[in-house]
Amino acid sequence: MRPRRPKATPSEDLFRARLSNQLDLKHPLIRLAGLIEWESFETEFGALYHATLGRPGKPTRLMVGLSYLKHSYNLSDEQVCERWVENPYWQFFCGFDYLQHNLPIEPSSLTRWRERIGASGMERLLAATVEAALASGAVKPSSLERVTVDTTVQPKAIAFPLDSRLYHRGREILVRLAAKHGVKLRQSYHRLGKRALRLANRYAHARQMRRARREIRRLKTFLGRVARDVGRKIGGRPGLAPHFAQPLARVARLLAQQKLDHRKLYALHAPEVECLAKGKAHKRYEFGVKVPLPLPTAKGWCWA
Repeated sequence: MRPRRPKATPSEDLFRARLSNQLDLKHPLIRLAGLIEWESFETEFGALYHATLGRPGKPTRLMVGLSYLKHSYNLSDEQVCERWVENPYWQFFCGFDYLQHNLPIEPSSLTRWRERIGASGMERLLAATVEAALASGAVKPSSLERVTVDTTVQPKAIAFPLDSRLYHRGREILVRLAAKHGVKLRQSYHRLGKRALRLANRYAHARQMRRARREIRRLKTFLGRVARDVGRKIGGRPGLAPHFAQPLARVARLLAQQKLDHRKLYALHAPEVECLAKGKAHKRYEFGVKVPLPLPTAKGWCWA
C-alpha cells in the first residue's frame, strides 16, 4: 500500500517544541532539505506500491533521507539507524519536525526498499543530488560537461595468464573437442605437453629463463600443430566447421599475438578480459572487465 506521511497527534503538538524553531537553519542538511523536491520521490516511488492492498509503506522521505545519509557518511544500515535517533538534524532532514526517540523502521527495511526501487530508483536519487547542487550554485553546468572518475574492475574467474598455461590450455580444448566429434588427430601431445608445461614452470621459478622460453616455444609449437591438423581434418566435413570455428579463431589469435600488442587474449574462455593497471601498491595489475558507470552531464546521463 502507498506510504503515508508521518502525522503527530494534535494534543501532543501543543506541548512539544518544533525542531525548526530550535535548530540552526544554516546547517548544510537543513539547507539541502529545502533544495530537494521530496514530492517527486513520493510520486515516482508511490507507483511501486499497490493502491489498496497491504499495510501502508514506510514514509518515502524517510527512506530517501536515510539512503542519502548512509552513502554520505559511509555507514551501514544498522549504523545509520542508530545515529538517526541521536541526531535531530538527521530527523529534520528526513521530514520529522518533532524529536523522535525511536526509529519507526528496522534496518532491514532499507534493504527491502532498495530492492523495490531497483537500479533506476538509485539513479534517480543520484540525479536529484546533482539537480540540488545546480540549483544551489554549488556546481556549475560547465563542471558537469566532462567528469573524470576512477573506474572499477569486475574480477573474472581466470588463472594468472601465463603464455605457457594458455598454450597448454588451448591444445587441451582442441584435443577434447576433436575427441567429442570423432576427429582423429595425428598426435595429441598429451604427454609431451604436460611435461613441457611442468618444465617451463620449474625453470621460470629457478630464474632459468632461457630454458623456460625454450619450453614455452615448444608448447606453442604443439598448439600450432594441433590447430593445423584440426583445420585439415574438418575441411572435408562442413558439418563440423561451426563447432570448431570459435576455438580455432581464439587459438589463432593467441598464436599471432606478441608481447607488446594491445587487446591481448588473456583467457580462452573469457576473451573480454583486459589487463588494467590501477596504480595499487599491493596489486600492480588486475585482470577483469571495466564496469560502466552512469555519469551526470549538463544535458542528462551518459555511460563511461
